[in-house]
Amino acid sequence: MSDDDTSAEDPLAAAEELLAAVEGPQYGDETDPEPLPEPVVDEATRAELARVYALLLARAGETQVELRLDATRRACEILGDIHTAAPTITITGTNGKTSTARMIDSLITAHELRVGRFTSPHLHSVTERISVDGAPVSVHTFVRIYDEIAPYLEIVDAQLEAEGRARLTYFEALTVLAFAVFADAPVDVVVTEVGMGGAWDSTNVADAQVCVFTKIGLDHQAFLGDTIEEIAATKAGILDRSVADGPAPDPIAVSAVQDESAQAVLDEEAARRGVPLVTEDRDFRLLERQRAVDGQLITVQGRRDVYSDLFLPLHGVHQAHNAAVAIVAAEAFLGAEDKPLDPVTVAEGLARVTSPGRAELVRTGPSVVVDGAHNPDAAHVLAETLTEAFDFDYVVMVLAMLADKDSDGVIEELHRSADVFVVSENLNSRSLPAGDLAEAVREWVDEDSVIVAADLNAALMKAIDLANSVDAKSPGIVVTGSIYTVAEARVLLGRGEEQ
Repeated sequence: MSDDDTSAEDPLAAAEELLAAVEGPQYGDETDPEPLPEPVVDEATRAELARVYALLLARAGETQVELRLDATRRACEILGDIHTAAPTITITGTNGKTSTARMIDSLITAHELRVGRFTSPHLHSVTERISVDGAPVSVHTFVRIYDEIAPYLEIVDAQLEAEGRARLTYFEALTVLAFAVFADAPVDVVVTEVGMGGAWDSTNVADAQVCVFTKIGLDHQAFLGDTIEEIAATKAGILDRSVADGPAPDPIAVSAVQDESAQAVLDEEAARRGVPLVTEDRDFRLLERQRAVDGQLITVQGRRDVYSDLFLPLHGVHQAHNAAVAIVAAEAFLGAEDKPLDPVTVAEGLARVTSPGRAELVRTGPSVVVDGAHNPDAAHVLAETLTEAFDFDYVVMVLAMLADKDSDGVIEELHRSADVFVVSENLNSRSLPAGDLAEAVREWVDEDSVIVAADLNAALMKAIDLANSVDAKSPGIVVTGSIYTVAEARVLLGRGEEQ
């Protein structure tokens, strides 16, 4: 509400007046018209996206978390219960969530269902977070739906402020926007990636039909807890039912292989809620994998069948395990009794998967691989993937991280994979100063193996010079440390327009 609003003395009254005055669509109505062709994105449309994004960013950021679900639920309910418009598959975990979400999306799309996918963070445009039919929602649709729901967001903001509580956060508002886009499309199924945790994450406002757990590790300890057990318990909150008497059937949970302590928590929490938990290496498994050109061939023992010789166009054993989890999640969502999925359709779905910024080769001559590893577990996976999938005999590691991440843990995992580090900082306001990061790197490698660059552009130029001048048969550059680092590098390397 504006400061000069005459109803400002009574926010609840003002909210009720606004609610009565606002006339807008109830998303997902059967009478929704056929969608019109999307217009070409011109400068005016880009300006409109910038306006909407600025309004979203004016809210409390993603590091200013509100431990609640009711605020998101209020907004979804007054928009016509948009969070119940389609069955939902929710993915939580520490690493691998986005890749697994993209695989599940592709598998279900291959079965001729329309999928809406909500993931985070984005690489280049906020529209990437909300996907329909396997592609980011158009700028036109993003702006249109936001403008339609904005008055309702103001209603909830006013109610919350009247209660002495914080307005909807950036992530809460974006979650509502995603559900509104999906209901407007409409989609047959929603695939959501938890932003942080599970129990109180705004995506958990939807009752998931399939609850997916990727590998759980240490991250976001300030909000999730200092131990694997505490983090696992919070993530198990996606098993809760948020919508009383909602339309979703009883859920089923699917989990990747977990550390023993995390697995014990998930087993206990699932049993307490009466939710069947299907676990990798206990109920399904990755049987075989072999390296292939531009990816790998995998065979997965699902719950209902063996899916053999599937081409996965992603690198690393971790992506093979993510694919196994995704296949079983698709089985749980699509399958009936003991009926397996069609192997040909599964193969088609996996073959279309992309996951930008995850062990992604973005340039050759010299080769440049970008990966958003920002915690020790992800860095360990990156180091393994470099050894297995790329034939580099000399590696220049370009590293830029955020200040609130475990830089020592990441460097410990990566230092054996690098011949030289070029240390810099990304454009994010939370970026760790390059000098501080360089000092941390020098704890693990010789001082002569650490080069400091003022910005990422200078770091990439230096890395390319080093790779071109070294006496090596197959030099490679690896850019990592943060998804923000990867996003900036992709733009500098001319890949910023790809999704």
